[in-house]
Amino acid sequence: MKRMESFHQTTLQTVQWFVFLLASSVALPIVIGSIYEMSFTDVSGLMQRTLFIVGIACFLQGWFGHRLPIADGPAGIWISTFTVYAVTATQHGETLGDTLRILETAMLLTGLFLIIMGVLKLSQKVIPIFTPLVTGAFLFMLTIQLSGTFLSGMLGLSGDNTVAQLDAAMISFFVFFFVLGFSIFWKGPLKNYGVLIGIAAGWVLDAIIRGNEQLNVTLPFFELPEIFAWGLPKWDIGTIPIAFLTAVILLSNIVASLGAANYAIKRDSTFRSEQMNRGSLTLGINQGISGLFSGVAVVTLASSSGFIELTGQKKKRPFMYASLLLVIIALFPPIVAFISMMPSPVANAALMATFVQLLGIGLNNIASQKLDQRRLTILGITFLIGIGIMFMPPETFEGFPSLIQNLVSNGLLMGTILVILLENLWRETTVEA
Repeated sequence: MKRMESFHQTTLQTVQWFVFLLASSVALPIVIGSIYEMSFTDVSGLMQRTLFIVGIACFLQGWFGHRLPIADGPAGIWISTFTVYAVTATQHGETLGDTLRILETAMLLTGLFLIIMGVLKLSQKVIPIFTPLVTGAFLFMLTIQLSGTFLSGMLGLSGDNTVAQLDAAMISFFVFFFVLGFSIFWKGPLKNYGVLIGIAAGWVLDAIIRGNEQLNVTLPFFELPEIFAWGLPKWDIGTIPIAFLTAVILLSNIVASLGAANYAIKRDSTFRSEQMNRGSLTLGINQGISGLFSGVAVVTLASSSGFIELTGQKKKRPFMYASLLLVIIALFPPIVAFISMMPSPVANAALMATFVQLLGIGLNNIASQKLDQRRLTILGITFLIGIGIMFMPPETFEGFPSLIQNLVSNGLLMGTILVILLENLWRETTVEA
């Protein structure tokens, strides 16, 4: 009886992790497809490759990387990079296809830098740089940056549609508050499955209110993901500094994710330097896999800690099973196409609910030290400039050289660089009584 109960529990936890990995992955390929004017077939291929990459990346991290149930997936910093590159390409007369080939190079180079840092154990050297103030500010800015993406999806804004849809908003906010309320206030054994139940209920509600979409494209039953689907990587010397800075920022992402996940699992945010080095090495491999299969490069998702907080699921085995399940399903295009039909408002609402917990972890990091004049000033400068850039259109900096433009147009990147510099260059002074 106990074995059967354990089997059912593991199965449900695997399904919920699978749904979380899925919800974290389906929205952003559609956004990239819209930015780069891709056809439905191209977007479907990108979706397949993205799910395949995410599944492999998560399994590798859980197997010999940091070995924690922390998802890797497409996220903020690379979405910003793809967007900025698309704008600068148009300004300089380059085709979007050439830009995607340059981005393959950027992902491969970023992976190389991370692998070198992990192998030479340089990653552990940066841990003291990422103080609670730095990691807290990073998590805060990350949630602010992605909240706009999620909220747009919740309101039904996509492609050429720039007007909020009332039916989409009603469904998405139902899912958002249902997931939060169920996960926080429900007392029964289903308490930990709020995300899964919320998405299922939202999908059914969406089908009732908005109707089912019909898929009119013939797809092969089984298909391996295509290597270099955008063409062979194109060399551009300007990608070297971008790749290096991105690698450094991704290190901050690893520090924040490891700290937040450990806090969610055992209420202790400390972790071993060995985990940092292995996490960096494996993330570098995953960046390379992303470039190889022409997908949106994955990052260590700090939102995993929000998912763990919300669901109470702290075991690694269901996470590993879900990762392998995602890889297998990615090999069957009809299933991928069906999954791609998950209503965007529902997926975005479920993710937004997990980010509520992530934002709380970020604020806890910031508040763990006394907020004196120095720290408040650092936070003020960081948020005003970093978040301010997020609200500016990418073409704002079109008069700058392309290299500088790619840097200063990314609010999360600039904000993180600012808080690291200010925290480490402006030393605390001890005032005698």
